[in-house]
Amino acid sequence: MANLRLGSHVGDENPIEQAQLLGIDHIQLFLGAPQSWKAPVIPHPDGADGLKAQAIGAGIDMYVHARYVINVATSNNKVRIPSRKMLQADVDAAASIGAKALVVHGGHVTEDDDPSIGVANWVKALEQLDMKVPVFIENTAGGQHAMARRLDAIARLWDAVGDTGAGFCLDTCHAHAGGIALSDLANTILGITGRIDLIHCNDSRDAFDSGADRHANLGNGTIELEDIYRCLKTANAPVILETPRDGVVADIAMLREALS
Repeated sequence: MANLRLGSHVGDENPIEQAQLLGIDHIQLFLGAPQSWKAPVIPHPDGADGLKAQAIGAGIDMYVHARYVINVATSNNKVRIPSRKMLQADVDAAASIGAKALVVHGGHVTEDDDPSIGVANWVKALEQLDMKVPVFIENTAGGQHAMARRLDAIARLWDAVGDTGAGFCLDTCHAHAGGIALSDLANTILGITGRIDLIHCNDSRDAFDSGADRHANLGNGTIELEDIYRCLKTANAPVILETPRDGVVADIAMLREALS
């Protein structure tokens, strides 16, 4: 792990400068308010070309997190159809800035729906998507009808989308809060998906299987640090911290020391 690729989610004000101040290899950012259905916004005065050039000049890779409102799994047409359009818009915007990939949550179906409906809707969404950059589906923390919370749900989804070109983003907080044991997390997920393309490295403020998506700085939550370290070592994938910003510098130092 001497060549650990470490990054952090950053705000939309001077994102590349934030990365340089943190001394990290890559960043994750939103291109627009996470709860908004509006068109993507590029956080650079010279637009996409300006941000891309600045990142290349600084040697900083970028990942984009898709909007939280996206739910391509749902049977609700008023949400699913705009979600497909927003997913494409975020993919296009990510490609325009030279991002490595777009991360999107797995979404959910309603309590009246069979989970197979959500899986079929994911397949249709990916079939229609012009995947100009890789799309990484992320496991989620809550919801009894989520497409990527429980291991059986992840397996069901991956059986259908694993050959579409989609990748997998593993979030440690989401796994813990979602009821997946972290003792051998990366091996468990690799046994299902065959791949982990990105790690969201977060502690959890809440207890195991709480269903609460509330991130904590490393060592300040309810996950054993050794379980997090083991997960990162086994996955051997680029790491992004999504922890509270006032503790990110300490989190970076902790990871570099533990995994060097």
